[in-house]
Amino acid sequence: MTSATSQSAAGPTFQLLGGVALHGVPAEDAERLLTQSKVVALLACLALAAPRAFTRRDRLVGLLWPELDQPHARTALRKALHLARSILGEDSIVSRGDEELALSPHALVCDTTELREAIERGLLARAVELYQDELMPGFHLPECQEFDGWLEEQRATLREAIVAACWALAQNLEASNNGTLATKYAKKVTRLDKTNERLLRRAMQMLDRLGDRAGALTVYDEFTRRLRKDLDADPSPETVKLAESLRTGRSIA
Repeated sequence: MTSATSQSAAGPTFQLLGGVALHGVPAEDAERLLTQSKVVALLACLALAAPRAFTRRDRLVGLLWPELDQPHARTALRKALHLARSILGEDSIVSRGDEELALSPHALVCDTTELREAIERGLLARAVELYQDELMPGFHLPECQEFDGWLEEQRATLREAIVAACWALAQNLEASNNGTLATKYAKKVTRLDKTNERLLRRAMQMLDRLGDRAGALTVYDEFTRRLRKDLDADPSPETVKLAESLRTGRSIA
């Protein structure tokens, strides 16, 4: 009895980073929920809302059922809520009045919430560890353009936050003379933000200062390959000049 209560208090975990998954419920229940893309999208909307914020029902139906009129869209929302609550628990999604909904953080744990809290508390290494890959990779709703646009904005915002956290961590570690870990995060930041040449140059310079000139050139070469493959473009002259100075051993101060 005590064990069941403890497990219930902990709640299931809703994973959005690096892929969508549901842990802490029977496998058949997780599959039943995850195969319903609108239910997944509904939970994502609630999970990605500002901490302790409620979302209005009309906002949710507009994002998820734009093809339906209001009565039918509201019915679809009620069905989605019923399925989610039947699997996650009646208290997993709470209401405020008749028009607002929110996830209960005590009933459903979400990795994006944990990541944001880690950043707010200054636990930058934990935040970077949690960011396994981008938010809900490959997920989209074909007939819901507004939702897809909203999700892309969420991906970009989260990516920017984790890149900033990773770079701040690298700087803090360099300042505290922890060159080994500073090198690790300087390299990682260039893989998190695949297009920011200014940040790439700063990371290359940091790696050079830390005595890892080979690592600086490796991240440059990786960046160049990605740029040519994805955008059929070359790095800027400023970035090329920095790489050449590293290869020839000239000072970049």
